[in-house]
Amino acid sequence: MKIKKAGLLTKIILAALALYAIISLISYRTKESGAQAARDQLESQVQSLEEENAGIRYAIGHSTDPEVIKDIARNKLGLVLPGEKIFYDVGD
Repeated sequence: MKIKKAGLLTKIILAALALYAIISLISYRTKESGAQAARDQLESQVQSLEEENAGIRYAIGHSTDPEVIKDIARNKLGLVLPGEKIFYDVGD
């Protein structure tokens, strides 16, 4: 039995298919790395929000604690105790 050699058209079709496969693979890799970067960013946001939630839970749980109330009044509202003086450092 005789084996035919692949014709020119068959070689062109195989080369085109191989080129298409390579381009598709490169495109997939690019999309994958972009998706991984987006996932990493979202994981960072989740961690940040979890830390913020923990702080809020602590503040809610200790909302009747006088030290927490004093801290909020000083840092967030800018209040001071009677007779206290605030000094602002304007230098570098």
